[in-house]
Amino acid sequence: MNPETVTVVIAAGPVLGSLGTSGLALGTGITLLAGLRGSDRVKLDRDKAGGIGIAFGTFAGAAGDMWASLTQGIAAVPVSLIQGDAFGNVGLGGVALAVTATTFLFKWKRMLWPALLGISAGVIYGQAGGVWAIGHNLVLKLVAVVGAL
Repeated sequence: MNPETVTVVIAAGPVLGSLGTSGLALGTGITLLAGLRGSDRVKLDRDKAGGIGIAFGTFAGAAGDMWASLTQGIAAVPVSLIQGDAFGNVGLGGVALAVTATTFLFKWKRMLWPALLGISAGVIYGQAGGVWAIGHNLVLKLVAVVGAL
């Protein structure tokens, strides 16, 4: 063997360690909580709170277990309110539209409400199917790729 030859071995394995969907849900949830509680690094407005909420709801649903139970419980509130008899026969697509509109069209003084509505929207998109599920499924595929890095 030539002494001038240097062999470099890169350890095989994920770039981000074993991040997985639960790790992405945890990181997104902590980011959202930091913004809601007040952080010098995370400044939330309505759109950011709703967007991070949607991401958290999507990641948590993909992670399953406790994460999915938590976000499905949050999403059950607007679903039961909107799909009740008061508004007629509203499907999950209509609920997704209503939750998204409520999240992003109103002026909110407290960012907790668009965050919770965003979490609900992230869950409802996957349940609604159709156009709503296209973005949801795309995000899940990207999460799987990132989790495998």
